[in-house]
Amino acid sequence: MEYSNLISQLLKGHPRAAARLITFVENDIEAAEEIVNSIYEHTGNAYILGITGAPGTGKSTFISTLIKIYVEQGKKIGIICVDPTSPLTGGALLGDRIRMKQLFSIDNVFIRSMANRGQLGGLARATEDVIKILDAYGCDIVIVETVGVGQSEVDIFKSAHTVVVLLVPGLGDDIQAIKSGIMEITDIFVVNKMDLPGADKKIAEIQQMLEFKKNYKYDSKEISEKFAKIEQWTPEITKVNSKIGENFDELLGLIKKHKSFLEESGVISNYLKNRITNETIQILKYKLTEKVEELLNSDKEIGKYIDQAIKKSLDPYSMANLIIKMLGLEK
Repeated sequence: MEYSNLISQLLKGHPRAAARLITFVENDIEAAEEIVNSIYEHTGNAYILGITGAPGTGKSTFISTLIKIYVEQGKKIGIICVDPTSPLTGGALLGDRIRMKQLFSIDNVFIRSMANRGQLGGLARATEDVIKILDAYGCDIVIVETVGVGQSEVDIFKSAHTVVVLLVPGLGDDIQAIKSGIMEITDIFVVNKMDLPGADKKIAEIQQMLEFKKNYKYDSKEISEKFAKIEQWTPEITKVNSKIGENFDELLGLIKKHKSFLEESGVISNYLKNRITNETIQILKYKLTEKVEELLNSDKEIGKYIDQAIKKSLDPYSMANLIIKMLGLEK
């Protein structure tokens, strides 16, 4: 299919062109390849803000308030909401379209819900490509909201410049927040619903957890340059009330402070290198998995290997090595 007309419209800021191109990259990796190849030189201008948090922390209200403030400042905003997928039907509720309906009529706001297609890490395969489309579309800020928060939800670290984790008082997030990986990916902790009892206690708990992690995160010389972004930055903590927009000026100041840190410290180049490496690995995994699945379903020789494995004359590791040899990928 020819995408040049849609890409031309995208670069002029047409929202329908952005929506159609996103549909193509979600559904077809070959289309994604062609589209990204055409728009790649027009990307790299948007600031990517990752927002995650356990269910019930008020992410949708928080994002709605944040967007309204940015729009008032003259910013063009893109939002990608990644929703969980049913393991049975493959479908997703895409409920953020309901919760953020008040933003639909605001100019300079583009909202897209995506299913995570069962991927661990909370990000759909096409998320990086959608970020690029919204970047080329002219968004100043692209917000990526991920599925919940937990050990498998840390992939946002690899895509976002600044990662914001939402917590609320009294929800029992203490264990959730300290889970391996969450403390490491966070740039800014935000205690939402600051009007509830226990908000200051929650901040104290986060500070205590950061002190507990400090020796590992900031003092160790063993951390590879892959994690330089977090090694040199002590996560900031603030509290807000998303319903009335209270204390958002402080939050915006912290986001700006982190952006300045990335640029002035030179860590931004490290971040870009790691992001491109990770994205390439994800593409390779997807393409190689497709090829292997095709081979498993069509090659008669592999059928023989499976029969041997059933008879216990061949184990799965040996079979995998034989398939790697068939693909010409052996060392």
